[in-house]
Amino acid sequence: MTTTYSPTSTAAWAQLEQQAIHAKHETISDYFAQDNNRVSQLSVQSGELFLDFSKNLISQKTWQALLALAAESPLNAHRAAMFSGDVINNTESRAVLHAALRAESGDQPGSEADQRVALVKQQLEGVKQVSDKIRSGNWLGSTGKAITDVINIGIGGSDLGPKLACSALQEFAHPDINLHFISNVDGAEILSLLKMLNPETTLIALASKTFTTQETLLNAKTARDWFANTLGLKNAQSSRHFVGLTANRENALAYGIPDAQILEFAEWVGGRYSLWSSIGLSIAIAIGYDKFKDMLAGAREMDLHFQEAPAEKNMPVVLALLGIWYNNFLGAQSTAVIPYCERLLLLPSYLQQLDMESNGKSVTRDGQSVGYDTGAILWGQTGTNGQHAFFQLLHQGTRLVPIDFIAAAVDHLSNDEHHRVLLGNMLAQSSALMFGQSAPDEEPHRYYAGNKPSNVLLLKTLSAKNFGALIALYEHKVFVQGSIWNINSFDQWGVELGKKMANALLADDADNKAPMDASTAALFAYIDACD
Repeated sequence: MTTTYSPTSTAAWAQLEQQAIHAKHETISDYFAQDNNRVSQLSVQSGELFLDFSKNLISQKTWQALLALAAESPLNAHRAAMFSGDVINNTESRAVLHAALRAESGDQPGSEADQRVALVKQQLEGVKQVSDKIRSGNWLGSTGKAITDVINIGIGGSDLGPKLACSALQEFAHPDINLHFISNVDGAEILSLLKMLNPETTLIALASKTFTTQETLLNAKTARDWFANTLGLKNAQSSRHFVGLTANRENALAYGIPDAQILEFAEWVGGRYSLWSSIGLSIAIAIGYDKFKDMLAGAREMDLHFQEAPAEKNMPVVLALLGIWYNNFLGAQSTAVIPYCERLLLLPSYLQQLDMESNGKSVTRDGQSVGYDTGAILWGQTGTNGQHAFFQLLHQGTRLVPIDFIAAAVDHLSNDEHHRVLLGNMLAQSSALMFGQSAPDEEPHRYYAGNKPSNVLLLKTLSAKNFGALIALYEHKVFVQGSIWNINSFDQWGVELGKKMANALLADDADNKAPMDASTAALFAYIDACD
């Protein structure tokens, strides 16, 4: 999908530049005073997710200009192309089909769409069979004992999504099976974990799209050595202690994983969108396959909302436009995601990869250097912990940091007293950031400027279905921003150079070893001297 479109050439962009000048002299509280219907106009619901975006530094005129920016962009055509299976990842000549992982037959027209749905269902049937067998105690290790611990070894999308889901949905976790996640090549992590586990009852879920990922295979080697040293399994990868999750069955077979223990997913599944596929085996083991299917159903519900809802009531479009307003017109360099739910502790980390790997681009889809800011820096922590850490900067610092507050309205793992205090704190923070506080006489240090924007996103409960909808919401938000910025959100060439240089620096073959700059050589020398 080649295009000569640039957002800065649109009439809406010029209007927003003028609106930004006015916004510097306006306040959110004034917008409320001028419009009694602001909350109803600037809120949207999809399923059991409710978004209040009324506490943003946007007048009605600005909001209409943002909607016009979306209308003047390729968003509508780009969205239709993605869901139709057209090639929109132009640098890799690939379609972007993660929505097919949770689609139902008939969601999109055409026999190819139905064939993709059938393929996914077939692949997920393997996830069901394996997860059911492990959960029922019928998957036995080499000594005949049932599995009690599963280690997911992967990195990036093969780790972050499943790890987040298992943490977020721990309310539904199996009482007798523990899930562990190893991603970092730092050996201290896997070695420390293995010391605590019984090899007779441990299963490795080796998650790698290509089965060539350096960090994953090194951690897998350490696990294989552990099984060899403790159980005498010289080829543990070929035993009942390993399953492979991959898009490359041939490489998994060559590695030694038995054919019946390979759960495949399609090559068109992007890494950071893979938790919906066989990569989600650990999720299905943790919460059960029925709940895993609920998660897919919630994501599909958000897919349909994204395709059908008008822009002004379209949750992904709303979040995307607000982000563009702050990023491109008001100079915000970062955005914070603050879940008021400890089970969503990993959500900011997950969204960092989803957002920053997708939209951290400086070249347009047609190969030109961008002349405007793209993806913002995303960070966050759970509330109320964050209130005692970085909220000082949010309230009284000099930087503009838009915030997404996220919480479950009802929490069955908590009680009324705890949960009301938790939600009261979140709503109080959102309100205090907006209103601020005048300084008492001779106490300027107690001044709160206010006028700090935030969204409040409420899930009715943190169910598997609502969790799926939440993740799909942010997937589509990232897509919308990439479409408007005219960048390819679905490649990640920026991670290649560092990998290439690391391999060259560590090469044993002198002919392939990379020359070192003076600093790197000195640092290696220091490390060697410490050995």
